Amino acid sequence: MKSENKILIVGILLIAVIAVGAYSAGWFGSGNNSNNNVTGEVNMAAAASLKNVFDNELIPLFERKNPGVHVTPTYASSGDLQSQIENGLDTDIFISASNRQMNALANESLIDNSTNVQFLENTVVLIVPANSSSNISSFNDLANMSGNIAIGDPESVPAGQYAKEALVNLGIWKAVEPRLSLGTDVTAVLNQVAQGSAECGIVYATDAASTNDVRVVCEAPEGSLNSSIIYPIAMIKNPHHPDTASAFMEFLQSQEAKDIFIKYGFTIH
Repeated sequence: MKSENKILIVGILLIAVIAVGAYSAGWFGSGNNSNNNVTGEVNMAAAASLKNVFDNELIPLFERKNPGVHVTPTYASSGDLQSQIENGLDTDIFISASNRQMNALANESLIDNSTNVQFLENTVVLIVPANSSSNISSFNDLANMSGNIAIGDPESVPAGQYAKEALVNLGIWKAVEPRLSLGTDVTAVLNQVAQGSAECGIVYATDAASTNDVRVVCEAPEGSLNSSIIYPIAMIKNPHHPDTASAFMEFLQSQEAKDIFIKYGFTIH
């Protein structure tokens, strides 16, 4: 009988040791959604039109879920970010407002193309200052107005490239070109119109929705753009912080994050 008790006690101790080991190895869930094993930094380069949604909600939410991680964003026009990445910008993730810049980096083997995802969609709108008494009601009206028209620089700013594309396809580019005021990114264009230094401007719908200082006149006419406005996301080739970057990429593609993007006016591709 004593022998049987000893065997029973040894068996119980063995089970306890196995259970503790399994828990330590992470075989059992922790009961929450945060990734407690991920710590460190993650650097993100993102189009300027994404600043509000990331700074206001997505970055704080991710950092709350992962207390050991700090996200450092860099915002600029996608063309500027492309150049910075080509010149060694310390970033782990790139989110462009156009496939043009992402494809260029892919062709230079500067991103991990296996992580390249067609992520978000946006629309282009014509805006005027909120207190404007202008009679502008359509893109075609821009050909006959006399004031400045703010757009992003088509050489480097996707919003400007889309604006030029729409104006060319509508047949009014040559008429409006002398009156264009070019911004370094879409935020600069928005500010020109909000402050009244431009009579109108062309920005993303999400930017227009971020302030009460401008009013949307209309969207770019159907057929005036050659393709949808897509925001791709990808990890840089050989990122400095691969684990945290992967965790952040996974978070951004979660339903919780997608709902926040939708709240800010984006469409999920």
